[in-house]
Amino acid sequence: MIPEQLLITYGGVLKTYEKDDIIIEKNSAAKFFFQIKTGSIKMYNRSEDGKEFVLGYFNDSQSFAEPPLFGDFEYPANAGAIEQTSIYILNKTAFFQLLKENFDIHLQLNKILCERIKYKSMIMSEISVHAPEHQLMSLLTYLKKDSNISGKYEVSLTRQQLADLTGLRVETVIRTIKNLATKKKLEIINRKIFI
Repeated sequence: MIPEQLLITYGGVLKTYEKDDIIIEKNSAAKFFFQIKTGSIKMYNRSEDGKEFVLGYFNDSQSFAEPPLFGDFEYPANAGAIEQTSIYILNKTAFFQLLKENFDIHLQLNKILCERIKYKSMIMSEISVHAPEHQLMSLLTYLKKDSNISGKYEVSLTRQQLADLTGLRVETVIRTIKNLATKKKLEIINRKIFI
């Protein structure tokens, strides 16, 4: 999203996290902009009984956790590395200066944030009132549309990750995917899901 050299010019530092490292702790002050160079992270909340609810997965070249910077509130979720991940970190003041001096990047970031709001609205509606088949198909259709692939789309998320994003149990996701394949709403090829 933001060119690496521009991040470095404004004082961005590249930091590497190992699998399961915590990048952001829930309720901590929002002081930094984060953009992934390589790797992947998840934003999540954990209930008192230890159940994890994943708010989103972020990968190469994606930024995450921007709303608390703009809204000046604490992080509402944790962020952790899923694998070894390198992230550019830029302090809040320098990030805002970068946006003021690079309107095209500011506009691009606004568009991304709007897409995330649209996704959150859709997924909240889907998981609150619909059956598992509908929930999964809505999520998979959204992921395909978001990827801009017009042909057959390979779902990169695991069954566990699909469960985490929908709030379903992994067993329900597995059973539902098999049912959807039987109904020819998706395909399973070498254990990979295609839509």
